[in-house]
Amino acid sequence: MFEMFPGNYVWNLSVNIALNTGGQIGEVTEACAPLLEAARQGEDAGTELFFRSWTAVADRLVGLAREDEAAGHLLTASARYQRAAVYYLTAERLQSRHFGPRRTAYRAMLDAFGRAITTGRLKCARVEIPYEGVGMPALFVAAEGAGPAPCMVFTNGLDSTKEMVFGSGIAQELARRGVSTLIVDHPGSGEALRLRGLTGRHDSEHWAGPCVDWLETRDDVDPGRIGVMGWSLGGYYAPRAAAFEKRFALCVAWGANYDWGELQKRRLAREGDRPVPHYWDHVEWVFGKDTLEEFMAFAPAMSLVGVTERITVPFLVTHGTNDRQIPREYATAQYETAVNSPKRELTWFTEREGGVEHVSADNIPAVTGYIADWVHDTL
Repeated sequence: MFEMFPGNYVWNLSVNIALNTGGQIGEVTEACAPLLEAARQGEDAGTELFFRSWTAVADRLVGLAREDEAAGHLLTASARYQRAAVYYLTAERLQSRHFGPRRTAYRAMLDAFGRAITTGRLKCARVEIPYEGVGMPALFVAAEGAGPAPCMVFTNGLDSTKEMVFGSGIAQELARRGVSTLIVDHPGSGEALRLRGLTGRHDSEHWAGPCVDWLETRDDVDPGRIGVMGWSLGGYYAPRAAAFEKRFALCVAWGANYDWGELQKRRLAREGDRPVPHYWDHVEWVFGKDTLEEFMAFAPAMSLVGVTERITVPFLVTHGTNDRQIPREYATAQYETAVNSPKRELTWFTEREGGVEHVSADNIPAVTGYIADWVHDTL
């Protein structure tokens, strides 16, 4: 993994995600340069400085994009808006939920991303999935070619968003292979959490089912070829949904989150590598719990023990060999217990292929192409 900040895993992970979801190396370096000394103090210290430095770059890009737009240079504007969205999101996701400017940056990200779509005429549509009278915001990326086409429902992780997933390129890779993608900000993630108050739950089929309902109304989607996939904590959500929502025809776990509840006990005991600062406050927010004790009582429900046996569709598990957040044995367990899948595969990403870190954040294209090929060949 590229280590802009030696020894600071959380900040380095953020830098790698930014670079792999649309960031530009010169702008990323500009955002990081003022932070080198602060990074030595650990991932929690200096997070507000991190925020200010990254949002400053994003703000400058938005200003330039507006000048491009006014001059009629819409494609140039779109590219700048899209990179600004990456930097706003990078700044926002590391902050405490109590940090006031976080919401401002998130709304700026949504605006920049929306402008990127409209000015660049990107093949990406913002849609709404009916859910509990509130709705789940999502992005629909249509397959290239004639339909009706198969479609993958993509679930977020603990702290990712639909815009980050779009930036990874997975939907574009699938579209080129004739597969559509529905990227959902489901309860506990992205816009559903931040602006609509929908907190996470262990039974992902509860919100995955409405995604299938919505897709079944579309003439351009083949209802018999709808799959589900997710990265990071989505590596729990997607298999859980496939186990209980039998309309899914395929499942991909991009990071084998087999027993996330048990992993929380390990983290509490040793305070190991974490995806974000303020970790315990963050998970309480995501799952709507008031105290750490309440969260730890809930956490054991987030487990696929006894669940993966219920998966009866093709199932792909991918895992980086140097994943510092999800133990390797979880990938083996997730694969070995899916005994009723008619086609199950476990793929390790090594130094030879790249993509060895958590959800291959060090080299995301190494995985997106592989997964897209597997989905295409299977669906």
